[in-house]
Amino acid sequence: MKEEHPPIKFGKTGVLLINLGTPDSTSWSDIRKYLKEFLSDRRVIEVNPIIWQIILNLFILTFRPSKTAKAYKEIWMKDKNMSPLLYYTKKQMEKTSNYLKNENLIIDFAMRYGNPSIKSKIEKLQLEGCENLVILPLYPQYAAATTATVCDEVYRTLMKMRWQPSLKIIPHYESDPLYIEALVKSINKKISEIDWKPDLILASYHGIPKKYFDKGDPYHCYCHKTTRLITEKLNSIEIKTTFQSRFGPQKWLQPYTDKTLEELPKEGKKNVLAICPGFSSDCVETLEEILIQGKESFIESGGENFDMVPCLNDSDDHILLLKNLIEKHI
Repeated sequence: MKEEHPPIKFGKTGVLLINLGTPDSTSWSDIRKYLKEFLSDRRVIEVNPIIWQIILNLFILTFRPSKTAKAYKEIWMKDKNMSPLLYYTKKQMEKTSNYLKNENLIIDFAMRYGNPSIKSKIEKLQLEGCENLVILPLYPQYAAATTATVCDEVYRTLMKMRWQPSLKIIPHYESDPLYIEALVKSINKKISEIDWKPDLILASYHGIPKKYFDKGDPYHCYCHKTTRLITEKLNSIEIKTTFQSRFGPQKWLQPYTDKTLEELPKEGKKNVLAICPGFSSDCVETLEEILIQGKESFIESGGENFDMVPCLNDSDDHILLLKNLIEKHI
């Protein structure tokens, strides 16, 4: 009797939205586990790996988890028991799926660090019959430490697969008209909600070490391009580009967000509205670092009014952008 071929699903396309990642909880152990994975990435920390592992394990992973846990506790969504980044990434996936209803299209999400992992989601999509794979890193401005490390993990997963899907990666969208329009509309919406006029809009992007830029990383240029395109649409309000979240003693891209917030009141800029265009979802870097710490230092330095434009999150304009980016590549 001839053996029957096992049933195999086929003919589908999988789309994977990928964000940075988040700890599973605010506990010290979960924060440490997340930081260990993140800070062990050779794309993120480009120093001698042997020396770095000693520094990381002996010092950083001993002391930093407590500080990071405190920051996460400030912004953790206790009613949903998850971080805002996980919540909004899930909502982005769900709403984009509803926009792109197609029996041959499966949209899912993963995190570069933490859960759910890229490997687990690619394997899941393949089992569901996805012969084609579209990867959308949720980083508008390409950088080696963000987009490229997502690609690295995707490639590592595919290298171990016997039956590989075809692959397309959407590398950056810093100047996409729908992205710029969504940012401008989010700024105008926030301005209509506050009862004061901003003297300046601070566009704060996540920083990278300056030596990465010197080696040819295009990230700095992409950030300034986004700010320029927003400025052209807004016309009347000055926008200043700054860089946040630096780590360690080396020089990072300047001007620094925290130092700028301390100096602006002395320059007569006492009413400031911040926006973080490089983050697709609100997270610890936007909510705790900017809206809590940044606001506090700005007011203490003589500022009068400070607020932040929410990230695009799961807004209709953002979902329309994601839908459009995906349709271009399927």
